[in-house]
Amino acid sequence: MNRQPQRTCMGCNEKRDKKDLIRIVKNKENEISIDKTGKAQGRGAYICDDITCLEKLIKTRRIEKIFDMKISEEIYENLRGVILDK
Repeated sequence: MNRQPQRTCMGCNEKRDKKDLIRIVKNKENEISIDKTGKAQGRGAYICDDITCLEKLIKTRRIEKIFDMKISEEIYENLRGVILDK
């Protein structure tokens, strides 16, 4: 059995299989989006499919530090929608 690629959640700092995480991408035009395929071009960050990890990420503003830019409330709402619609 092949090992799955591991990534670290930016909320809880736990390593998990890449397929179990949600990928957030910043592309060359500085647009932030949710990457459902896991193959979009750009700088990626991963978060667990868990609302507590997302709230921790928002509270610490860690994603803004990772992407070195201000993140709009609309993107956070999109993430909440993706997580809550499991």
